[in-house]
Amino acid sequence: MAAYDAVYFDLDSTLCEPTQDATALLETTFDRAGREQFCTPAELRAAVPELPTAETDREFYEHLFAEVADRAGAESASAATLAAEYLAVRDPTAVEFRPGAKTVLEYARERAHVGLITNGGRPTQTKKLRTLGIEDAFDVQVFTEPSAGIGPKPSAAPFERALTALNVAPDAAIHVGDSLHADVAGANAMGLDSAWLDLGRDDGPGEHDPTYELASLERLETIV
Repeated sequence: MAAYDAVYFDLDSTLCEPTQDATALLETTFDRAGREQFCTPAELRAAVPELPTAETDREFYEHLFAEVADRAGAESASAATLAAEYLAVRDPTAVEFRPGAKTVLEYARERAHVGLITNGGRPTQTKKLRTLGIEDAFDVQVFTEPSAGIGPKPSAAPFERALTALNVAPDAAIHVGDSLHADVAGANAMGLDSAWLDLGRDDGPGEHDPTYELASLERLETIV
């Protein structure tokens, strides 16, 4: 087992997962927008790494629907409408702990500083933390704030902010997340160890190899 001074966690799909059905949410979005559906939840997720940095949730989803529309050969002019309808039906408080998340978070807190590094804005992500009852569970929280120079992972900025806040050296920290592109690549580039939570998607390690692979969050207890 490795001794770390800090354990950093991603939030979405790592510590928590939505209780709203992704397929139904997307179908409702297109129905409300009066548009024929041209993508699936998996196709939305796959497009995220190609998006430019957004200042707000609304701008992020406009970029996302425009990118997926372009990939599908659909009319991208509907992106703004789709983004608005998606945000109207999505409930950021409709989240629950991923299996094992609450226990492993408490386990990590007993052994090291614990931080949150999330690709999401403070207003939306704070609602999720409050729903889960972990708003005060972290020694540092780093959100995406482009206006403050903090771009989304894999940018170095959020990792630098998290390390500086706890006065921890990169080689004394580990970051836990579900995204190879954001979490693993970002942590690796900064010199942190990375623990990748394998959710069974068709995007296993390749270009970005994690220090550890986790079949479940409980496995983190064998590392830390």
